[in-house]
Amino acid sequence: MPRVPEPSGIDLARVALRAAKEQAKARGAAAQQKKQAKRGGLRSGARADGRDPLPLGAAINRLITERGWEAPAAVGGVMGRWPQIVGESLAQHCMPQRYDEDARVLTVECDSTAWATQLRLLAPQLVARLNADLGQGTVKLIKVLGPGGPPRRFGPLRAPGSTGPGDTYG
Repeated sequence: MPRVPEPSGIDLARVALRAAKEQAKARGAAAQQKKQAKRGGLRSGARADGRDPLPLGAAINRLITERGWEAPAAVGGVMGRWPQIVGESLAQHCMPQRYDEDARVLTVECDSTAWATQLRLLAPQLVARLNADLGQGTVKLIKVLGPGGPPRRFGPLRAPGSTGPGDTYG
């Protein structure tokens, strides 16, 4: 077996210098942590850390994730993209009104009873399309509302409490 010579001279000095640098670095890191703890935590420095400014989109995404708002934010995006999801003709007559996160119900109001009936027939396909876009189980049911009745007018030819013809406004 060949013998490895012991370091001597300049090699021994390099080994000692490297060991001294490592020890100083360890002592310096410990002293820095101690100093930061006395000052009340981390301070700003030249390197990136968690306190640096973020682009607006990244900050909003981080806030949504931290607060657990993924489903409501996604459904809000659906309300903005409603015409692309359901089609232009249906979007002209039916608009989403609200989303109940607990029951996972999307409430949609239509401008006539005919369009409300049409939307009720299309609801299962629409729920499948929304869940494919938002994630499975985000929307379980679409509640379809017909148009509101005309303003109530009381007078000699109106019965108290009537809202108008039921086939048009109900």
